[in-house]
Amino acid sequence: MFSKKYFPVLIFIVVIILIQLFLVIIGQTFYYKELTRSAYYCIVVIGLCLLMGYAGQISLGHAGFFAIGGYTSAVLTTNNLIEFADVPFIQFLNSMGFLMQREDLYGETILAFTPWIAFIIAVIFTAIVAFLIGFPVIKLKGHYLAMATLGFGLIISTIINATPILGSHDPITSVPPFQLTPFLEVNGRMPFRIQNYYIAWFIVILILIIAINIIHSRVGRALRSIHGNEEAANTLGVNTSKYKLYAFVISAVFASIAGSFLTHYTGSIGPSEASVMKSIRYVAIVAVGGMSSIWGVLIMSFILNFLSLRGTFGSYDNLFFGIILIVMMLFAPDGILKIPGVKNKFNRIKEKIKTYGKKIFTGNK
Repeated sequence: MFSKKYFPVLIFIVVIILIQLFLVIIGQTFYYKELTRSAYYCIVVIGLCLLMGYAGQISLGHAGFFAIGGYTSAVLTTNNLIEFADVPFIQFLNSMGFLMQREDLYGETILAFTPWIAFIIAVIFTAIVAFLIGFPVIKLKGHYLAMATLGFGLIISTIINATPILGSHDPITSVPPFQLTPFLEVNGRMPFRIQNYYIAWFIVILILIIAINIIHSRVGRALRSIHGNEEAANTLGVNTSKYKLYAFVISAVFASIAGSFLTHYTGSIGPSEASVMKSIRYVAIVAVGGMSSIWGVLIMSFILNFLSLRGTFGSYDNLFFGIILIVMMLFAPDGILKIPGVKNKFNRIKEKIKTYGKKIFTGNK
């Protein structure tokens, strides 16, 4: 039986398809690039929504997790191992299909990890880092937690800028496409724009379904109880440290997935992706959408990231997101969709969509 909790996902799928068809009709297909990149940033924000809106933990270091995923995939798929080809361990990896040979732009043969193996390593590595960081940090509260995660973000940014293998102040380029299947490939070349638009939003939908299942599970109820009153949750037998750490690691993994895929899509990754301002931007988007409203967060992430990538805010981009964060914290801490007038209109629209959807599925008129 189809659960009503997934009905908004169906509406979202329809919207994504309609947007693509609309762009084809008006002949503005160059928007695909920004829409696809917006999708990957939406994944980061969904994870942060779980952490902030349900576990009640703020993080100013999620750009660091995004960078770990992206840089791990970039380094493993571009670092040439051809001079170590005769080493037994490298031969073993090659025989297992973990490595692949390709030619770079200058015709040089490169032996490096396949994107799939690099992606898996990136996700596992991020989960381990998140666990090691989260285990002591998650015990902190309020601004202490914010400062600790901010410190982590600064450490990651400093490591990237000071490490030659990570490109230092320069981006890592020539990251190969991610061959998902014989027919699907993650890259930003023009012939693949529509394909990658759907790949990106398909991944967002999968992440959404995972997040919705977590929210409506026993884990989600535990997280909400922690957000409501951690001391009361403790007295009722909820292992608050365990569930907060769980949310922290899951949200970090989401950011890593986004970083890895976006790196393959753009073919590069630079130090700006690990900057503190990126983390503040993610927090600002969650604040605007409503920390406990996964759909509000997704909608605002889609809109604000798209406008930012189109250069709408110009050189004042970071300033704009900083102002958004301050204004929302002062006047609408529950998010724009929880403002009384906006909330009532949003609820009426949602009820109309639900009613119409039920008619379609049941055949009633």
